[in-house]
Amino acid sequence: MLNAVGIDVSKGKSTVAVLRPAGEVVHKPFNVPHTHEGLASLVSYVRRLPGNTRVVMETTGHYHEPVLNAFLDAGIFVSALNPKLIKLHDSSENPLRKVKSDPADAKKIAQYTLDKWQFLRQHSAMDTIRAQLKTLNTQFDFFMQQKVSLKNNLISLLDMTYPGVNELFNSPVRSDGSEKWIDYAHSFWHADCVRMIGLKAFTKRYQNFCKHHGYNYQSSKPKELFDASKNLVTTAPKDHTYKMMIMSDIEQLDSVSAQVEKLRTQLDELASTLPEYQTVMSMYGVGHTYGPQLIAEIGDVSRFDHRSAITAFAGVDPGVNGSGKVVQDSNQASKHGAPRLRKTLFQVMSTLLQCAPADDPVYLFMMKKKAEGKPYQVYMTAGANKFLRIYYGKVKECLAAQSKED
Repeated sequence: MLNAVGIDVSKGKSTVAVLRPAGEVVHKPFNVPHTHEGLASLVSYVRRLPGNTRVVMETTGHYHEPVLNAFLDAGIFVSALNPKLIKLHDSSENPLRKVKSDPADAKKIAQYTLDKWQFLRQHSAMDTIRAQLKTLNTQFDFFMQQKVSLKNNLISLLDMTYPGVNELFNSPVRSDGSEKWIDYAHSFWHADCVRMIGLKAFTKRYQNFCKHHGYNYQSSKPKELFDASKNLVTTAPKDHTYKMMIMSDIEQLDSVSAQVEKLRTQLDELASTLPEYQTVMSMYGVGHTYGPQLIAEIGDVSRFDHRSAITAFAGVDPGVNGSGKVVQDSNQASKHGAPRLRKTLFQVMSTLLQCAPADDPVYLFMMKKKAEGKPYQVYMTAGANKFLRIYYGKVKECLAAQSKED
C-alpha cells in the first residue's frame, strides 16, 4: 500500500493532501500551522498511515524548512523538490479553466509523488549543506549588487570633486574588502586636498597615508598624483556638504565590501565540504569565487537525467523553432532557469577569454564559433553550454566514485 503525501508550503502554514494509486483520496486536503504542536500532529498522522509512505514538498524559499526538518527528525521519507519539476510534470491542468489553490496544488504534488515514486530521493544531510550554500550565494549576490551600486555612486560624486581618482591606482581588492583608491579618496576627497597644500606637504601626508593603511610607499607616486591633480577641473566646491556625502558613501561601501569578502570566504569553506569541490575547482576559469557559486546554483547534478537537462536548467540551451518544412538551425537561448547561474557561467567565460588557455576545450570551442562569425553573445552562450556539459560529466563521475567508496 503506497501513501503519497503532497505538501503545498506557504508562509506560516502548509496544505496537505494524501493520495493512493488509482486516484484514491486517503484524506481531503487540510491545513497545518507551522507551530510545534501543528507539525508534531502532522508527523504523528503520517506515521499512522498503513503501508509505505513518502512525503514530497516544494522548496519555497525558507518556508518549507520547518516542515522538512520535522519529517527528517522523525525518520520519515521526505523529499523537497524544485517547483518547476512538478509544474512541468503536471498534465492534468485544463487550459480553459485554470485552478490555482493550495488544496489543488497539494493534490498535484501528491500525484507527482505517485508518478515518480521509484525516482524520488530521500533528503540527506548533503542536501542541507547545498541549501545552506545556495542561501549564502543569494546573500553574496545581494551584497555584491549593493557594493556595485555604492561604488558607482561614489565615482559619480568624486567626478565632481576629484575626477578620475578611481583610475589612479590598480591595486587589487584586499582580503578585508578594502581598495587603495577608496582609502585614498577618504583621505583626499577633493583635488584641492592635494594641489592646494604643495608637493612637500602632500608627500608627507601621502607617506603617512600609506603607513597608516599598510600600503607600499613609492617615492615617485606623490609627484605623479600631485601633477595629475593640478590640471583637474572640479565642478563642486570643497565644502562640508560634499565631504559629508562622500564620507557617508565610503563608510557604507567599506562595510558592504567587508561583508562581501566574509561571505566569499564562507562560501568557499562550505563548498569545500562537498565531494565535487576539488573536481569543480580543477576546471579552468573556476576559482574560489566562481567555483562555490557554480556548486551552489547547480546543486546535486544527480537530479539531472542527462546533460541537456542541466543546460536547460541554466537557460543556455538553444531553443527549437520548426514547423512543417521550415526548421531554424540557429535559435536564441531559452534563458529559463537560474539567472545567477547564467551570470556566473558568463563570468567564467570572460575569464577564459582573458586568459586564452591554448589547451582548454571550452576556450577553443568559443574561438571556433567566433572564427565562424558568430556574435559575442552567441559564442559566449555556446561556451557556457559546453562548459556545463563537461561539468556535468566530471561531477557525475566524481559523485559515482564517491558513492562506491561509501
